[in-house]
Amino acid sequence: MARVDILQLLVSPVHRLAGRPGAGPPELPAAELVAKAEVRAGLGIVGDRYFNHPAHRAASITLIAAERIPLQGPDDEPDLLRTRRNVLLRGVDIDACVGRTVLLDCGAGPVELEVRSAARPCAWMDTTLGPGAQRALRGGGGVRCRPLTDGVLTVGPAEFTVRDPA
Repeated sequence: MARVDILQLLVSPVHRLAGRPGAGPPELPAAELVAKAEVRAGLGIVGDRYFNHPAHRAASITLIAAERIPLQGPDDEPDLLRTRRNVLLRGVDIDACVGRTVLLDCGAGPVELEVRSAARPCAWMDTTLGPGAQRALRGGGGVRCRPLTDGVLTVGPAEFTVRDPA
């Protein structure tokens, strides 16, 4: 078990990175960053675009490590609006957890997530994060998870546990 920080949570009702990245970045509403996200087993995050979406039930929640996000300047901060992941963590190499089950406990009981696959960076990363970001995120663009339990994630400190496959 380790202590981590959940820096941001993103619940986006629509897919905003559509079309061609060369057209420029779309509007990314700050209201999609929330302090609390409700997770449902097998369905995802309530209110998110992938909640109960048949094509995404096996990987409806995405997590990324703040340490992996390339920053453009000294005052730049990691930001989920620009990566389109759901959970921004600090203090864990989440990309090393593919094939395992992780538990995040923000104090109200653990949310159990099966880490199914890497969340591969797309060409949009060069538009939203800056030139070279897609390449920089290869092998570190986060992970796609299937929620195994209901629960609540909140911004702030959390207990992080990794359970190897049975």
